[in-house]
Amino acid sequence: MMRRSGAEYDHGKPPEQQSRWTEHAAFMEARVAEGFVLLGGPLSDQRRVVLAVQAESDDDVLRRLAEDPWSGTHLVVEQIEPWHLRLDGSRAAGRQEP
Repeated sequence: MMRRSGAEYDHGKPPEQQSRWTEHAAFMEARVAEGFVLLGGPLSDQRRVVLAVQAESDDDVLRRLAEDPWSGTHLVVEQIEPWHLRLDGSRAAGRQEP
């Protein structure tokens, strides 16, 4: 899925200096810990963010991300696209997490 910057995101500041950063970061870390967010991060334009999530439906994705303190203000959902993961090098035997 892809999110993009919302109206309250100040592109003159790094993410850590945005309003409600602490709450957003805690929300996202919790979604990783529970297995909803598998991978995520900004693209090179720093205006779009890609998330690989594990969810039952698009509605489930939207419902869960609506709880993000940045939802609708700093980040808005741009696109949800099903992805059928067939290769995952992070699971290779002996590979260490970064």
